[in-house]
Amino acid sequence: MLIRFEASNYRSIAAGVELSMVAVDRDREAAREQPRLGESLLTLAAVYGPNASGKSNVAGALAWLRDAVEDSLRFWEDDIPLEPFAFGAGPTEPSEFVIEATVDGVRFEYVLEIDASQVLYEGLFHYPEKKRRRIFEREGSELKLQRGLGALSGTRELLTERTLALSVARRFDEPLVSNFARNILRIQVLGQVPRRAPPGASSFGGGWRSRPRFSGRADTARWFDVRNNDQLSLFPLADDEEGRWSSLSRREQALALLRLADLGIEDVVIDEQEVVYSGSGETRTQRRLRLVHRSGDNSAPLDFSAESEGTRTWFGLIGPVLTALRSGSIVIFDELDASLHPTLSAELLRVFQSPVTNPYGAQLIFTSHDTSLLNHLNRDEVWLTEKRLDGSTRLGALAEFAGERVRKSQNLENAYLHGRFGALPQVDQTEFLRALGLIG
Repeated sequence: MLIRFEASNYRSIAAGVELSMVAVDRDREAAREQPRLGESLLTLAAVYGPNASGKSNVAGALAWLRDAVEDSLRFWEDDIPLEPFAFGAGPTEPSEFVIEATVDGVRFEYVLEIDASQVLYEGLFHYPEKKRRRIFEREGSELKLQRGLGALSGTRELLTERTLALSVARRFDEPLVSNFARNILRIQVLGQVPRRAPPGASSFGGGWRSRPRFSGRADTARWFDVRNNDQLSLFPLADDEEGRWSSLSRREQALALLRLADLGIEDVVIDEQEVVYSGSGETRTQRRLRLVHRSGDNSAPLDFSAESEGTRTWFGLIGPVLTALRSGSIVIFDELDASLHPTLSAELLRVFQSPVTNPYGAQLIFTSHDTSLLNHLNRDEVWLTEKRLDGSTRLGALAEFAGERVRKSQNLENAYLHGRFGALPQVDQTEFLRALGLIG
């Protein structure tokens, strides 16, 4: 589980911002106790704030680190796709990322200092007995390894000034590194968080260009595909007294989550259809996805493209969410409220909060403008962004807003809408009315 994440000099983030998943209020089911850590960790974190205040960049910084671990060895030969803060000393200063997480109950810490031309510093540490121990540490091209980790010695041969040691070391058979890296790579990103396209990928002009994240449709479709029936990957909830999840196949689990939304959908059909191309007259077979809707006593399959944006969004998150629930991993969802009805968004929060549906501590980190969701969140699950005068992002915990402890019983939605916590857009129509000639 994620303990905390810190980033500096990334897009609108200038000075360091920190997102912590450590619970303030530990006496509730959404706070998962970590005995070896001495703390409880949260399964939800919501980031609120005005437009252009940097909400997406907070989520994007964590997504960037995940992509860096996956891509640096393959795609960082010529440059490092880093976007530092555009003003002041940002373009000339290094960026820094810190992530702490538990792996099998043990605390790990990964630190990265990097600029557009090289990796300046990188370190991976763990706390097997509450005392910090180095797994590897790298300054420039010099790499130091913990004693007894000879399996990682080949890392030095593949290391370049623009390659992460973690990207290289995870390919060797050393559980300390590979297990931690696997937890980073399991992070799934949905919504509008932009990412960089590797060279050769489809983008305007090629190269490292921003592109939207995948919708999750393909991931979900695999859960419904009948071709996977012989590979049942069950959701092992041994403590579920009713056993309703542990006995279901992948397809049945996905269908149960789809029906949870009460969209009038009773089944999913994935079959093949023949398509004739008008130019060549060539006939090809393509896979087709349709959702079966019920209407009274009748039902009919509709093409996926005919579905509403909300239905497509809910369908797209089923695969990533079920994958996270089974592995105890992280889902980042930028602008959760963009296409989902508040009722569905609230239901998704409950799925992550409940130990029945989320027994392994999967975590959902999302940005939103939907203040109604504050009624379903605890004070330590809410973070606020504001735009400073220099254009940089400030991130603060609502639980400790402005140094004043927010009461546990506070009505968060009402207080937020009344400006109690700031983080609201400052609306002034004067310039707009003057431009229209309505005032002098």
